[in-house]
Amino acid sequence: MRKSIFKAIFLSVAMLPVSLIAAIQLQSPDKKQLIQVSTNENASLVYTVKYKGKTVVQPSQLGLITNIADFSKNIKIHSISKAETITESYWAPAEKRQHRTYKAQKMAIDVEAENGKIMTVELRATNDGVAYRYIVNNDIPVTVMSEQSAFCFDLSTKAWLHPHAEVKTGWCETQPSYEEQYEYDIPVGTASTLKQGWSFPALFSTKEAWVLLSEAGLTPDYVGTHLAHESTGGRYTIAFPQFGETLTAGESIEPVSKHIVTPWRTIVVGTLSGVVESQMVSDLAQAADKSTDFSWVKTGIASWSWGVLHDESVNYETSREFITYAGKMGWEYCLIDADWDRKIGYNRIKELADYAKTLNVKLILWYNSSGPWNSTRYSPKNALLTDEMCRAEFARIRQMGIAGVKVDFWPGDGQSAIKYYWDMLQAAADNHLVINFHGTTVPRGWSRTFPNLVTMEAIRGFEFTTFDQKDTDAAPRHLTMIPFARNVVGPMDFTPVCFGEIVGKKRRTSNAMELALTVVLQSGVQHFVEIPQSMEKQPDYVQKYMKQLPRNWDDVKLLDGCPGKYVVIARRSAGKWYVGAINSQSQAQKVRINLKSLGLKKATVITDGENNRSFVQKFVDKNVVEVDIQAGGGCVIF
Repeated sequence: MRKSIFKAIFLSVAMLPVSLIAAIQLQSPDKKQLIQVSTNENASLVYTVKYKGKTVVQPSQLGLITNIADFSKNIKIHSISKAETITESYWAPAEKRQHRTYKAQKMAIDVEAENGKIMTVELRATNDGVAYRYIVNNDIPVTVMSEQSAFCFDLSTKAWLHPHAEVKTGWCETQPSYEEQYEYDIPVGTASTLKQGWSFPALFSTKEAWVLLSEAGLTPDYVGTHLAHESTGGRYTIAFPQFGETLTAGESIEPVSKHIVTPWRTIVVGTLSGVVESQMVSDLAQAADKSTDFSWVKTGIASWSWGVLHDESVNYETSREFITYAGKMGWEYCLIDADWDRKIGYNRIKELADYAKTLNVKLILWYNSSGPWNSTRYSPKNALLTDEMCRAEFARIRQMGIAGVKVDFWPGDGQSAIKYYWDMLQAAADNHLVINFHGTTVPRGWSRTFPNLVTMEAIRGFEFTTFDQKDTDAAPRHLTMIPFARNVVGPMDFTPVCFGEIVGKKRRTSNAMELALTVVLQSGVQHFVEIPQSMEKQPDYVQKYMKQLPRNWDDVKLLDGCPGKYVVIARRSAGKWYVGAINSQSQAQKVRINLKSLGLKKATVITDGENNRSFVQKFVDKNVVEVDIQAGGGCVIF
């Protein structure tokens, strides 16, 4: 009887109050994920998420409040589409799986407000989790005054969350840039430490499953959002950007468009390994434009002087040295950082590009995205502010032989900022430039929409360990957290691997941990901070490993781990698995890796030697290998 009711309502429902509609359900292809939409006493849509039949997200509200209608209460169902199975394949070389095929069930619910206006609620259920978004079309622009989406958790749930920063705080008023330390294992309902809410992605552990909240498919029709400051009773809600997160002062933070399309509210649900292995954010992002050629995009490894040597390294001689270094290591890129236009100049950059070409190395140049929204002084500044300026500058450097750009210091998540991102990505694509965003928002699957987007920062990266001993001390724990949250949702430019010492700081990560980050952390272009002089001091087998690292990945598995404690990740490239393991705890962590399950009959293990600045290499031919990962240490197995 129940199945026949659902078949009937999927076809068409004409103007019935929500209270008269049976619960609407959409299951994932593997039947483990379920989103159920029903009603409450206010004739509002509410949804529940279940995993293997157990509730993980409690009944939570859906809806928008706009200037043309209130779609959050007193609504009627206009129609419900029939559930359909879809299969999509795409190529996103910067993502955790460069070639990706996924299946999902989809459905759309059209709801009518009291004044007759229509809003569509689209549902999606994949084997990774569930998602929803809203669409409102109108003849004149629609303003979304608030989004009523909520995510309600049982009070026994624990959370691992990233505090969202207050706008115009931090160095040169560059916040928010998603660069805070995480809060670990906190009760749901905890108010955010910076009083501006929590950034996406947000990780939760319920009695039944792990849950990762984020958003996907953000376009210039909307704003980037985060979780609000207050979450009383474990009820999290959506917050818009703060005033000032826009290109010009005085712009509204409310989304305005004739074609309102919100980002997908993505709810990844499952085991901890299921969360880490998920690619749901890029799965639900807009497909790349078929009319734009992206076949030229190349992932790879970049040498980078600024990470350890900072501003003084941006000069002609040091840049040439790091180009030579990249060539010797067989790496694809060398990044020349801030103030290159003043300290080196366009003409000599062209000389460096010509020299790099002889070594099969390509140059990436740093740019300041900034206009008046912060007080940063690094240059080139104000060179990319309009689409016309951006295209002219990109065409100029492309003619010089430049292969990519790193664009820093973004204003925030306002709608004009999101358009700025998209216009720049398209301009870069049209000029065959790969792009790396720094001081930036968090990924929303844009590497699928624009495969030339090879990485994004949105993380408290290595540079912070060189600024303050507190961050240096916190690095091991931080590094064992970010694979479970930030790096799940897209490529991450943490800029790892430092074997040498940091001037004025006591580094807490062992060299074997640094080596393991080559597998543990994922980015379309990995900018390694290791400098030539230190690399030359490492054992030949470590240098060989650093030369032969895969440049992209085909699959990923979480083998073991706990957020903020330790992590063991395997990644596959060209049919071969690589394992990286790191441990931030005060005692050693024993890990067991089943090599047979990875198709490895024998393997090489590189781990900590006699001290945390040395290595030892071992060869194993067992089905299972056991390794004691030292405190602050790591290992690679391949």
